[in-house]
Amino acid sequence: MLPGRCCPAASGFDEILMTAILPPAVLDVSDIGVRFGEVTALDGVSLSIRPGECIGLVGHNGAGKSTIVSVINGGLTPQRGRIAGDAQPMENYGIGAARALGVRCVFQELALCPNLTIVENARIAHRDLTGWRWRKDARRIIEASLDQIFPGHGMDCGVQVGDLSIAQRQMVEIAMAFSSVGAPPRLVILDEPTSSLDAGLATQLLAHVRRFVAAGGSVILVSHILDEILQTASRIVVMKDGRIVAERAAADFTRRSLVEAMGSTARELTGRRAAFRRGQPVLALDPPHGLPFRAHEGEIVGLAGLGGHGQTQMLLALFDGHSPQWWPRRTPAVAFVAGDRRLNGIFDLWSILKNMTIASLGDLARHGILRDEAEAARGREWKSRIAIRTPDLDNPILSLSGGNQQKVLFARALSTSSPVVLMDDPMRGVDFGTKQEVYRIIRAEAEAGRTFVWYSTEMEEMGLCDRVYVFREGAIVAELAGDAISEKAILEASFKGAAPSEAA
Repeated sequence: MLPGRCCPAASGFDEILMTAILPPAVLDVSDIGVRFGEVTALDGVSLSIRPGECIGLVGHNGAGKSTIVSVINGGLTPQRGRIAGDAQPMENYGIGAARALGVRCVFQELALCPNLTIVENARIAHRDLTGWRWRKDARRIIEASLDQIFPGHGMDCGVQVGDLSIAQRQMVEIAMAFSSVGAPPRLVILDEPTSSLDAGLATQLLAHVRRFVAAGGSVILVSHILDEILQTASRIVVMKDGRIVAERAAADFTRRSLVEAMGSTARELTGRRAAFRRGQPVLALDPPHGLPFRAHEGEIVGLAGLGGHGQTQMLLALFDGHSPQWWPRRTPAVAFVAGDRRLNGIFDLWSILKNMTIASLGDLARHGILRDEAEAARGREWKSRIAIRTPDLDNPILSLSGGNQQKVLFARALSTSSPVVLMDDPMRGVDFGTKQEVYRIIRAEAEAGRTFVWYSTEMEEMGLCDRVYVFREGAIVAELAGDAISEKAILEASFKGAAPSEAA
């Protein structure tokens, strides 16, 4: 039975008794409605968050998760509905009121200032850090929070955020949300918090979430990694098309039933392709340290290991080595799917369609002039193929949710005729159904001879690869192939720096 919910047969006295025993909700939102023009983002959403529970919030991209998070965080005022904190109505609920109530939020799109240090960013996040000792206080508070959540993180809080990896930036934002300055955190919203973290860091974070909840805190965990939700949440809320379509205790869900509640079919890619190598490698790199890198035609090659150990640098080196510096080719030799879409993926001021087709202009032009009809047809094809949720491809790219922005980057790369596609942790914030479709597209394209080089922080995705290179301290320390690819083998190589088995 869920907190605050009585079974249909319960008497009115039982309901009164339950209400008296349970502590009041930290926050109640009732009948929330939000529209953006002709698009209904939320349609009568009601949610109660009580102390000592972790709510897993799931649904496909565009289901309304980010919108309800923005309402709870105080950043968005709904057109209809009611909000109450500690059982008291809050008429003028906004960011200030949410913060005073103890609501903290870590958004999927990270919001740190790259030109400031970690300490200076902490001052922006916590306005109660005042006085001439604020730098010392800020360093002490943020370091204590980082040490508690991510022991052994190894970060210097005096460095500029722009010098940090995306995983380190995510760790800093999480640590700031859980740190206590002024009003302590009571409700922490984590929107895809492990999307840039490797398995070890994700485990540390989820362990801290459980400790925080056990101590009486509340967490809303938004994630497309369903195992994290099932293992961490006490209650799961499923959203679809701006509504809550399922809500019950996490123990009452299985992975299959959760996928089906979201409206997808629980299908998995099974079986590994027979590893094969066709002639000379299409990509090759011989770094000064570690094993050499090779990728052949039609292979799916994975880059694994702990985050920040050289995988992204390898992808960038491969891209730079096969891209002309002065005059673009009509058919680029490599296409790139960025993991940090806001930094090096999307063009903020462009439309969805222009963001999608920028890499295919050579295919869509005749005598140097872009054919509008061909561009529109390309956009319609990929909008349907990977379910980009928008009523109009001419809308700004920033009108999309983060996961739908990532779908546009997939479409940009996969719709080109480039024989090689490089992917830098491309599934950040992408829903389960789209992941399955993209996996199938990748498999089919590889069967047709296209080569993929794929870095992912999600260990299970390495199981879709033909070969996997494991990185440690900037070097390839192991090569795994076929049945030798497993989570255990990857972790052993990541920590020991030696191949646990011979590569096929």
